[in-house]
Amino acid sequence: MNLVLMGLPGAGKGTQAEKIVAKYDVPHISTGDMFRAAMSEGTELGLQAKSFMDKGELVPDEVTIGIVRERLSKADCEKGFLLDGFPRTVPQAEALENILSELGRNIDYVINIQVDQNILMERLTGRRICKSCGATYHLVFNPPAETGVCDRCGGELYQRPDDNEETVQNRLEVNVKQTQPLLDFYEEKGYLKNINGQQHIDQVFSDIDSLLRDLK
Repeated sequence: MNLVLMGLPGAGKGTQAEKIVAKYDVPHISTGDMFRAAMSEGTELGLQAKSFMDKGELVPDEVTIGIVRERLSKADCEKGFLLDGFPRTVPQAEALENILSELGRNIDYVINIQVDQNILMERLTGRRICKSCGATYHLVFNPPAETGVCDRCGGELYQRPDDNEETVQNRLEVNVKQTQPLLDFYEEKGYLKNINGQQHIDQVFSDIDSLLRDLK
């Protein structure tokens, strides 16, 4: 099974990716992991990516696509993969189709976990972290026993700057603007499968699982 996983920040992609990988035994391939592996292996493309990242610049598409091609050609991807974080643009999606065509394969599904933006705001802005021990809480899903105080060490809880409402709102808007053309592209191709991410975690996976069973 050849899968692409999509969803806005806070939609629960990481949790669902873990469940898919555990049940179906396919590699979870994220852009960051690919870059790190290519750099640690000292491949030509990995060194090129490192040169851009060391300067704080975006890795150009041709380098990213080359690293994706190398990764998908490895033996552990022969029975499938779960791509996360790539593609991010329509040109990258077209490049992925070319790579898979070269390998005699195609995408089975693009799984998009849908969650209302107001709910994502609640999920993303509710995180609180202990200044002393680093324990993580959530005001709705995992609140401390006493407001603002860490259960573990009694330290003060704080909100990271990138978790505040304005920053989160901006991050979501940027993501929506970036991903919508990609979702439209995959919908036109017939690959897109939208999953309701506002349900309980287990029900979200059950819905994904019912899709994937047909591919075994």
